[in-house]
This record gives sequence, structure tokens and C-alpha cells, in this order.
Amino acid sequence: MPELDFRAPRLFVDAPLHEGERIALERNQSNYLGNVLRLSAGETILVFNGRDGEWRAAIEGRKRPDGLVIAAQTRPQDRLPDIAYVFAPLKHARLDYMVQKAVEMGASSLQPVLTRHTQVSRVNSERMRANVIEAAEQCGILSLAQVAEPIALDRFLDKREAGRLLVFCDEARDVADPVQALQAAQVGSGIDLLIGPEGGFAAEERTLLLRQPKILRLSLGPRILRADTAGVAALALVQAALGDWRD
Repeated sequence: MPELDFRAPRLFVDAPLHEGERIALERNQSNYLGNVLRLSAGETILVFNGRDGEWRAAIEGRKRPDGLVIAAQTRPQDRLPDIAYVFAPLKHARLDYMVQKAVEMGASSLQPVLTRHTQVSRVNSERMRANVIEAAEQCGILSLAQVAEPIALDRFLDKREAGRLLVFCDEARDVADPVQALQAAQVGSGIDLLIGPEGGFAAEERTLLLRQPKILRLSLGPRILRADTAGVAALALVQAALGDWRD
């Protein structure tokens, strides 16, 4: 793992990054650098765009930061493991937490699914994307997880690739060694990790799930976990057994 600079501020910029490039700051970025971090012209930060790696950049501006000059690359672009985090949305703060932790744990995409017992019927996708960026800025992450629009669970199951492994966290499964179960699984073309609503799946939803090809019902132990906790636990297990934690 490359050495990370945890002291330098990091900022996501939606612009190409290469040596000598000048980038105009958005108003909220200028306010963050100048008023929150108290940085001024000539000081440096780290920037990334999810495509071109991480770069050191110098701040420009007279009265306040209004631009950046890209200097040198500090880390090349990486790739996230092909793990889609598929989840029944939660309310507000707990959804924010769930998204941030999924990003920290290395999920490459976030797919909200609406189920019979989902707590909310609407999802603010822009807020989810903002949480993805914030988590990546704070944790030294270079690749941004893709945020998909919410979809009904049955439609998601109909359209998903049959070659992908569907890891279904099932509280009804007998407690067994989850790492051993994952290590014995045939991954194929990627992993869809499904965390259901706190009210559980309806009977017809469970029937649809159990009909899926390449499915692995996973126990998360002898205790019932809240959905956001279950997501973190399941992602840790998948990364340890099948993801990039082994590299």
C-alpha cells in the first residue's frame, strides 16, 4: 500500500488533471479552502478526480482562493474491486452513514433497492453522491463509487448479470463460518452484496432471491444487526475473503 499524506487537505475536482493545468474553484470549494481551512495563495493541497490519480496543487487567488495549479502526481489511479453494494435505503442520517462506510470499505457501486418493508420511498441521489465524494476526500480514496438510481428489488434481480455472485445476508440462515462460505464461492464476473430492510424481506421477495443463479446466503452471526451495521460487517467479510484486502 502506498504511503498516504494524511496531513494535506484533499479535494475532489471534476476536471482533467495533468501537470500545469489550471482549474477554477467552485464557490463552495473556495469557501472551504479559504474560510474553513484558512488556506491562502501559494499553499498546497491534494486533488483527485476519480480518473487521473492524485496530484499536488498550488492555490491561486488574491483575496480568497479562486483557482488551482496542478503540480505533480503523488499517486497513480487505482481500481476498486467489482463489489456492488445493494441495499434497502434507510432514513437520512443512517443512510448518510451507510453510504460513507460503503465507500470506505471499497464498494465500487451503490444500488438502492426498494422492497416491501423499505423504510423510505424516496432517495436523494445527489446527497448520496455528495457523501461518496466526502468519504473519498477524507479517507484518501482515489476511485469514486458509482451511485445508481433506486429500483424495485424484483426489477434489479431481473436485470442483474447472471454470472455475478449474489451474496444475500440472510438472518434466517443457520450460523456458520461466513469467511469459509465466501472462500468456497465461485465469484465469476463480480459480486452483488445485498442488505435487506430492517423489517426483513417479504415471502415473495425471499422466493425471488432463492431462485437467483450463483447465490450465497450468508450468516452474520448469532445476533441481529441493524441494517447499517450489517452492511459494514458484510463488506468487511467480502473484502477479507474475496476482495482487495488480500492483496
